[in-house]
Amino acid sequence: MASVRFMVTPTKIDDVPGLSDTSPDLSSRSSSRVRFSSRESVPETSRSEGLSDFSGATTSVATAAGEPASDKMAHPREAAEDASQTSITGERCQLLDPGRKKDIYLNNTSYEDGDEYFDKNLALFEEEMDTRPKVSSLLNRMANYTNLTQGAREHEEAENIAEGKKKPAKTPQMGTFMGVYLPCLQNIFGVILFLRLTWVVGTAGVLQAFAIVLVCCSCTLLTAISMSAIATNGVVPAGGSYFMISRALGPEFGGAVGLCFYLGTTFAAAMYILGAIEIFLMYIVPEAAIFRSADPLKEAAAMLNNMRVYGSAFLILMVLVVFVGVRYVNKFASLFLACVIVSILAIYAGAIKSSFAPPRFPVCMLGNRTLSGRHVDVCAKTQDVGNLTVPTRLWGLFCNASKHLNATCDEYFAHNNVTSIQGIPGLASGIIAENLWGSYLQKGEILEKPSAHSVDVLGAMSQEYVLADITTSFTLLVGIFFPSVTGIMAGSNRSGDLKDAQKSIPIGTILAILTTSFVYLSNVVLFGACVEGVVLRDKFGDAVHGNLVVGTLSWPSPWVIVIGSFFSTCGAGLQSLTGAPRLLQAIAKDNIIPFLRVFGHGKANGEPTWALLLTAGIAELGILIASLDLVAPILSMFFLMCYLFVNLACALQTLLRTPNWRPRFRYYHWALSFVGMSICLALMFVSSWYYAIVAMVIAGMIYKYIEYQGAEKEWGDGIRGLSLSAARFALLRLEEGPPHTKNWRPQLLVLLKLDEDLHVKHPHLLTFASQLKAGKGLTIVGSVMVGNFLENYAEALAAEQTIKHLMEMERVKGFCQLVVAAKVREGISHLIQSCGLGGMKHNTVVMGWPNAWRQSEDARAWKTFISTVRVTTAAHLALLVAKNVAFYPGNAEPFADGHIDVWWIVHDGGMLMLLPFLLKQHKVWRKSSIRIFTVAQLEDNSIQMKKDLATFLYHLRIEAEVEVVEMHDSDISAYTYERTLMMEQRSQMLRQMRLSKTERDREAQLVKDRNSMLRLTSIGSDDDEETETYQEKVHMTWTKDKYMATRGQKARTFEGVQDLLNMKPDQSNVRRMHTAVKLNEVIVNKSHEAKLVLLNMPGPPRNPAGDENYMEFLEVLTEGLERVLLVRGGGSEVITIYS
Repeated sequence: MASVRFMVTPTKIDDVPGLSDTSPDLSSRSSSRVRFSSRESVPETSRSEGLSDFSGATTSVATAAGEPASDKMAHPREAAEDASQTSITGERCQLLDPGRKKDIYLNNTSYEDGDEYFDKNLALFEEEMDTRPKVSSLLNRMANYTNLTQGAREHEEAENIAEGKKKPAKTPQMGTFMGVYLPCLQNIFGVILFLRLTWVVGTAGVLQAFAIVLVCCSCTLLTAISMSAIATNGVVPAGGSYFMISRALGPEFGGAVGLCFYLGTTFAAAMYILGAIEIFLMYIVPEAAIFRSADPLKEAAAMLNNMRVYGSAFLILMVLVVFVGVRYVNKFASLFLACVIVSILAIYAGAIKSSFAPPRFPVCMLGNRTLSGRHVDVCAKTQDVGNLTVPTRLWGLFCNASKHLNATCDEYFAHNNVTSIQGIPGLASGIIAENLWGSYLQKGEILEKPSAHSVDVLGAMSQEYVLADITTSFTLLVGIFFPSVTGIMAGSNRSGDLKDAQKSIPIGTILAILTTSFVYLSNVVLFGACVEGVVLRDKFGDAVHGNLVVGTLSWPSPWVIVIGSFFSTCGAGLQSLTGAPRLLQAIAKDNIIPFLRVFGHGKANGEPTWALLLTAGIAELGILIASLDLVAPILSMFFLMCYLFVNLACALQTLLRTPNWRPRFRYYHWALSFVGMSICLALMFVSSWYYAIVAMVIAGMIYKYIEYQGAEKEWGDGIRGLSLSAARFALLRLEEGPPHTKNWRPQLLVLLKLDEDLHVKHPHLLTFASQLKAGKGLTIVGSVMVGNFLENYAEALAAEQTIKHLMEMERVKGFCQLVVAAKVREGISHLIQSCGLGGMKHNTVVMGWPNAWRQSEDARAWKTFISTVRVTTAAHLALLVAKNVAFYPGNAEPFADGHIDVWWIVHDGGMLMLLPFLLKQHKVWRKSSIRIFTVAQLEDNSIQMKKDLATFLYHLRIEAEVEVVEMHDSDISAYTYERTLMMEQRSQMLRQMRLSKTERDREAQLVKDRNSMLRLTSIGSDDDEETETYQEKVHMTWTKDKYMATRGQKARTFEGVQDLLNMKPDQSNVRRMHTAVKLNEVIVNKSHEAKLVLLNMPGPPRNPAGDENYMEFLEVLTEGLERVLLVRGGGSEVITIYS
């Protein structure tokens, strides 16, 4: 260990105490980073130099460390400042004064966790401690984790709140029984059990009712299993139902299903309020009805109006209770739960008592028809009063109010006897045999007892009978009953209050579902075995003198059920009005649906005021419907859709086998989730197919809205995992072989150039790419930043964000790839080689023309361009070079007319034909017409060529004008000769200038290197980059040898000038220039007014010495044209005439 030396090397001079007056807190992490480097053998000179550079700082720290403790105590403020300066790192203090370390840290009570001090055993990792904390601190933070309100913030943001601002959180204490089981029982048991279950059993029969209850309970049980798997796969924050769905299925599905769940909870509040009003007006205080009707036919409408008025008043009262404070709702929750439990126990007690002492509730029958007990005082046609036989009230109802025994009466009344049967025969009566089968009725149909004797006479349809108020069917009963099994999410909603949510939620929820399922199924059997069929089918208890049907069975009194069910429905309504606004607030705070942001705000204590008002408004819509039987199927749809997606989330996560899918609850399987999902979907369409379609349309609209307008969220959801799996599968399929010519489309790699401020120099190049793609296929936008990746990482990220923002503005659907490389041409080569993945790789490179290549002394611009052309050719990729790209139209500048001219000089795969067709798909070029020109030589038959080209285009299904341009052989003009000579002279002169400049720079560098041997390792010369310059000014010492060398150089320069004046142009260059000039004359003559000119791009010369001449040829070829697109094919056919 003696050979290991620690060097104190602050990252910047401001880090050293005493040298910077601007640093406010020298002990903060940002200004006290110290790097430790281990050297096995450090030269003595360099070590002394390194230490002497910061000797002042070292001395000041050592002085501070050596002060007596008493002086520190005398001046506590100075002592604190000295401590902050001293605590640069623990290791540094140890180096300066090994005995001081214990006094500063181990025995110092003022030491805080925020100080920059790390364990000496972790010195290798100390520079990354701010981003990669110690395991102990990570475990400590996890142990102190507290559940936040649902959707308020992500966990990571919450953990960044300053310690001083955090309120001390109460430790969750609730167990499985109090925290999950009882709340689930309270939410599952509800109004349907007391008001409609007897009617469902009587209408559907015991067997079909048993099937309805079993299917609905199976649906919730399977959903609870899926929910338990999701809930135990990590910590679920408070209000976990929405959180589970959204984090498992992503923001789009999460928002859509979350809103469906919200609407379902809101309509549940309306249903509970309507149930409470029905109990109040029908069974508790019938005299309180405001609207009454003497006409029995209008009595139902009057009752609906009463429901609306009282329902609205109840809603306002409940909203005020919730607004004043949720604590009042929670205080009465136990009372409401007690009412539910007592009511259910009363039903069981009454059923047991009925087996040996059935309660007396007679039902009056006329033949086999049921008479309403509300209008019958004596169940007989006549009665004996003294020695006289007088007609009863019933006689008057059927005999036109006549009290004479010989009056003309209703035919059915005259032929049938009036009898009285027991409404509750009891458990031992065997009545279940009659109640096994269903009896579905049409609206207005009379309730009849099939086994009773009746003379088959039609008779009048009197309102004295008990009539069916709605047309019933199996599907209707499913929709009405299903809300009675909802409420299974109550446990997960309270996960923030649970001691061990991952253990309590599965056990408590599943036990609650099993308990409620047993109660429902046993009640179906008990009702069928104890109650007369016509009484079961009597929804409002008209046959038993207006009593609640389930109350007639209960013991000790029907009022136990009436009062208990009233309070339980009121409590359930309050719970729904409490939960729904918080759910909406969570969705709004997640910021995935922009127009809901206002509902994320509330009172100072977090109560969702605005969300409560919206919830009250939606619940009022449900109350205005005024019928429990019409509201129930609506909320069934929303809850079924929510449960469907819970099952889908579990199945997806299980099948995808994502690494984070590790539920503690083991008793789940993807097949169970799919069965649950299928049952949910079937129940939706069975109960009401049109409501199901409406609910799906609403969810689909919300999904698409979030997809296009919502905020981007990455929640590690299952849908993203599914997308990755699908993408992987598709990529592997694409890898099987090259695409067929029919499927070929340009997959673009757009090369953008950045300026010094990291802004895109030619944004119109991206605009052109978007017009060419029209949103189809692959687009990769690439750029190169010169530098070192380790040093320029932040700048690279900023540049990438700039490009992505520009892509959004131009509506380019694609990917951004930025490479940091030592040289531009290397970076471009890397991009061309490595962009894309598998079969999704680019096949076309788009780049701009280097406009200022002539004016620049630096040859790197055009050398990079030609290098890119060569690399693209070697990779067998197509190349599009846009010249004068600044004049290309924007997406908001469509052409009203004009031509896209194609100059087809050589065939290289058909790119020239395909590109104008693709451009015309975009609105900017849609009204432009295509003209195709081809060049005929002297030996060609131009007329036949034109016919063949027209036929070829006809088979390609491309509409275009065709023209053949004849180019006759002509002598090379003097202009061409002079132009070639000027080009070569310029190239030669620039080459000599660069050579002489390079020689001077190299000599200067050698002189500098002799004075600093340490700089030998840092000389980075680039062999092929002959234009690199060095900016350092060096004073040179002149000697005789140097003077003679300079004279020789001047002589060579003079000879070079003489050579320039006497040189003759190369004949091959003259021929190429002649071609460029002649073609340019023809193109300008024909296409000078064209909106865009596309022509073949000749390839670069095989000999790199002619690269600069190649640039000149291309410049001459495109002179005088406003917008030019040079096209070079990739060597494969891209267009075909075959289908």
